[in-house]
Amino acid sequence: MRIGVPKEIKSQENRIGLTPDSVKVLTSNGHKVFVENNGGFEAGFDNEQYKRSGAKIVDKAEDIFNDSEIIVKVKEPLSNEIKMIRENQIVFTYLHLAAGKQLTDSLVKSKSVCIAYETVTDNNGRLPLLAPMSAVAGRMSIQAGAHSLEKHQKGRGILLGGAPGVEPATVVILGGGVVGENAALIATGMKAKVYVVDKSAKRLDQLKKMFGDTIIPQESAKTDLKKIISECVLLIGGVLIPGAEAPKLVTKDMLKLMKRGSVIVDVAIDQGGCVETSKPTTHANPTYIVDDIVHYCVANMPGGVPRTSTLALNRATLPFLSELADKGYEKALTENKNFLEGLNIYKGQVTYKAVAEVFGHNYVPPKDALKNV
Repeated sequence: MRIGVPKEIKSQENRIGLTPDSVKVLTSNGHKVFVENNGGFEAGFDNEQYKRSGAKIVDKAEDIFNDSEIIVKVKEPLSNEIKMIRENQIVFTYLHLAAGKQLTDSLVKSKSVCIAYETVTDNNGRLPLLAPMSAVAGRMSIQAGAHSLEKHQKGRGILLGGAPGVEPATVVILGGGVVGENAALIATGMKAKVYVVDKSAKRLDQLKKMFGDTIIPQESAKTDLKKIISECVLLIGGVLIPGAEAPKLVTKDMLKLMKRGSVIVDVAIDQGGCVETSKPTTHANPTYIVDDIVHYCVANMPGGVPRTSTLALNRATLPFLSELADKGYEKALTENKNFLEGLNIYKGQVTYKAVAEVFGHNYVPPKDALKNV
């Protein structure tokens, strides 16, 4: 099968869909791989490495889209890329459609086959292709938040771990999933006082066993969210409803409870954000201020560490891509119910329920969509 890897064009996005090692696996199995010129350079992978792995280097993205049956990316296609997507072409990438009506509508019109990394599941209902980037984003959220708290970043001027004779700062993490767990890992390592809020008592028990007394678990239904928000200087939004828009847990009015110069890092911004005042930002201009509260809402946080992120992502995605290339999408999806969960758009039909509902599209179950294949 012909697999195309265009250079990412989203602002400050330096990851790439495939590493040279992944290319070697695919070409060794008889597939042809086209990589855009210098597409992996910023992630530390040069053209020669891709050539040695069997890839063909292509100068123009247009040629990659024209010549490939599968397009492998990291981030959702932007408008210039959507124009190049062909009918029946497979697009395999992060899509986050619930946060993008125009993107959804455009991909429906393209009549392509769109498989989203973030909704592929495993046998335990987890999200194996989202998890590695959630782990990176969770770890980066504390790093970014700590930096944003510095005075020259217009933050409160606080060191998370305190200092001899100075109490550590309070961090509140909303969501105890992969983002929350990894945020807690770094925050506790920095000796902050860490609250983790989640709706699942079972998950909180798991986190308590991992972290012991270094975290304060809080079941959301029994927690006075306003009270702990008023105590924190760093709020991490790590809430996720798979494939759906994130719930707005923090309202604009709640910002008034926070101390001037406190920081919000809304990792959920890819899915619309869990804070009412959140809006997407970029690595070039990562923060803005609302009611004296610094907001960090970079929509592609792992893009700031592209080498680590690309390696971690490929470790998760390559088995699925290999299955897709070896079997074709019809067989790969119908034989693997977890992979089928990744099918969000199929030849003009919306096949992911949460996306259909949020934008008023007719929902077609993916099994039904593939029945006539």
